[in-house]
Amino acid sequence: MRVMTTIPQDDLSRIPEAVRSIEQKGYDGISTLENRHDPFLPLAVAATNSRTLQLSTGIAIAFSRSPMTVANIGWDLQTASRGRFILGLGSQVKGHNERRFSVPWSPPAPRLREYARALRAIWNNWKTGAPLKFEGQHYRFSLMTPNFTPEPMNFPPPPITVAAVGPAMMKVAAEEYDGVRLHPFCTRKYLESAVLPRLESAMNSVGRKRENFEISGGGFIITGADDSAVNEMFEWVRMRIGFYGSTRAYWPVLEAHGLAELGHKLNHFSRTNQWEQMAKEVSDEVVHLFSAVGRHDEIAEAIAVRFGGISDIVYDSASSELPGTLPPDVIQDIQNIPCRFAAYTDL
Repeated sequence: MRVMTTIPQDDLSRIPEAVRSIEQKGYDGISTLENRHDPFLPLAVAATNSRTLQLSTGIAIAFSRSPMTVANIGWDLQTASRGRFILGLGSQVKGHNERRFSVPWSPPAPRLREYARALRAIWNNWKTGAPLKFEGQHYRFSLMTPNFTPEPMNFPPPPITVAAVGPAMMKVAAEEYDGVRLHPFCTRKYLESAVLPRLESAMNSVGRKRENFEISGGGFIITGADDSAVNEMFEWVRMRIGFYGSTRAYWPVLEAHGLAELGHKLNHFSRTNQWEQMAKEVSDEVVHLFSAVGRHDEIAEAIAVRFGGISDIVYDSASSELPGTLPPDVIQDIQNIPCRFAAYTDL
């Protein structure tokens, strides 16, 4: 199992020191978020200040960017990192696309299917010189001249993963992408009863093997050096669960545990701006459903129980503002947990 963490994104000058420390501790990689800051710029700095870390966007919002723009960024980051970049994409929700980014909305699953195919068509043109001719419903690319073609790269194009919540996106992820990024608002029961069957069915339909498809995330990790640090993180996750649980798209997870009423309560509090009340509705038992919990000396075993056999990657930080705290020996213990993913293959 691989262990990823986050880096500070508020000040690019802090990144060189941060990535050197993360690499020294033995983490497998870092992941950036697209919240307050751009997810790609920090990875450009990280790429030139690290040697072994995998660098991924977790996630970059797709529809606000042309596939051509993302193809260029991905090519350059893969070159700068010497083949260590993983492109993680996501759709965001309708409101953010239309009102925050001012881009038209359409059903995300078919559009993200097309997005992955467009990226690979562009990269294939740059890699092989084959004519660029991509005709889709949302994207069309047919012009590429030497002046706009990047220099050759001595690495394969970056793997592409996608964030997925619902059944349609799970199907697209398993059929078109190299991996899926699961939302932390998941429980082991929901992963086993809903997520894995959908992914495996879709993979089987196109002849893909599970060992070539990477599953990341799917829950929270709550840990710290002592009980006080664990309790502090526990309350932060309680707040996040309350926030996520107010969103209708995530209610199937609650319904799997007979907690549909909790979702309705949280939604009511969000609509009436009762933000503090939301966390109060989330019991300790519910936090444990969504999380692996324990001090540093306990957390590897807790992660094995909560994520083992399902997730290939776990994240010890869910925010760029909360740096990972795992010591090297604990990171190694987690890395020794078996996982099913082996390697990416060309799609």
